Amino acid sequence: MRYKSLLLALPLVWGAANAAEGVVHHKLNGMPISESVEISGNKNIIFLSGKVPAKISKDAPEGVLASYGNTEAQTISVMEQIKAHLAELGLEMKDVVKMQVFLVGGDETNGTMDFAGFMAGYSKFYNDKDSGNALPARSTFQVAKLANPAWRVEIEVTAVRP
Repeated sequence: MRYKSLLLALPLVWGAANAAEGVVHHKLNGMPISESVEISGNKNIIFLSGKVPAKISKDAPEGVLASYGNTEAQTISVMEQIKAHLAELGLEMKDVVKMQVFLVGGDETNGTMDFAGFMAGYSKFYNDKDSGNALPARSTFQVAKLANPAWRVEIEVTAVRP
């Protein structure tokens, strides 16, 4: 009876031992994202507040789309800010495990979010070729507005310290 209990518990111990090794990404076929990400219990989880695009020029006027660029340019701006903040924390983009993306559709896109523009910017940071298995799980939403009428992109991420 003792051996039977030990044998029944063995898969649980084995699974816990594997999970303790770190972060496991389960890739979503056909997209540069993970369908899910597993994090062991001994990792630090870091939540970054939403980042919004910086003005293309400090002299550019507020609230004007040309001051921030199109969705692709804004995505690159936001991702660069995320990358810089992660670096300050001793982390990299590969440490991001979850991303939430908020896109606004403006007059220039007939009120529909520019998902292709977002993906063009996103793919400069995460893609099937360069990212390997370290792709974040991701959700993308179209929202009515962000705090500045010229912003088309806000991104928040969750990272894990290896």
